[in-house]
Amino acid sequence: MAYALTLPGNFPVGSIDDYVTAVNKVPRLEAEEERALARRFRDENDLDAARQLVLSNLRFVVHIARGYMGYGLPLQDLIQEGNIGLMKAVKHYDPEVGVRLVSFGVHWIRAEIHEYIIQNWRIVKVATTKAQRKLFFNLRKFKNRLGWFTHDEASRVAEELGVDVSAVYEMEGRLSGQDTSFDAHDDDDEHESSAPAYYLQQSNADPAEFLADDQAGEHAQARLLDAMDTLDERSRDIVACRWLNEKKLTLHDLADRYSVSAERIRQLENNAMKKLRLALLEA
Repeated sequence: MAYALTLPGNFPVGSIDDYVTAVNKVPRLEAEEERALARRFRDENDLDAARQLVLSNLRFVVHIARGYMGYGLPLQDLIQEGNIGLMKAVKHYDPEVGVRLVSFGVHWIRAEIHEYIIQNWRIVKVATTKAQRKLFFNLRKFKNRLGWFTHDEASRVAEELGVDVSAVYEMEGRLSGQDTSFDAHDDDDEHESSAPAYYLQQSNADPAEFLADDQAGEHAQARLLDAMDTLDERSRDIVACRWLNEKKLTLHDLADRYSVSAERIRQLENNAMKKLRLALLEA
């Protein structure tokens, strides 16, 4: 999607080439001029001074943004994000430290571009932790051949970046993946069966099936309760304690309760289960 880039100062630019030409025409500041403007912004909140600091360094943002063109994102978007980073750098810049604004601002510019790439490179985020982000932006330069990493190559990358080998393999897999449409298009019969919509199904997605299953469960529970009423009190207690209650009891526990042998409890349990099965069949 094409849109007009705008320089701070309301100078509209119609294309990326026009933009680059325009920012390269902005005069560079000498070190003392830069410090003076930074002091004015810091001490007096002079927004015009901040504007001049930003304008004079836009060319450096373009240079940094070009280094990220391999991610398949529009250069103008990368530049816009980098400009945000530059403005944040101006806000935090201390002229008394003794470094030029561009040296200080590289971190802020790259940070904004990195965040934009992470958010927009794929529909699903490929890097969320600090270690994953480090791998995302460094893995490509380590791949000096086509194909997957060997174990030695992955171990070397992991050691240099200070991460686990498993993290290297995981990020390599994420980088090699592709976004796919959830459901195939009408004219995409060839890939229809591989679309996620055809194999990612929720078992209870159909309200009618869910209601039918729910009603069947309620009916079965009601039949079981009716069948339990056909048993004597002791048999009901034995079945409940052995099978239905959350806390199950052993044969010996029940033998102690009723002052009989565990074998007698087992016999009572078997007889009760036979009566239940018969009652359920007749229900």
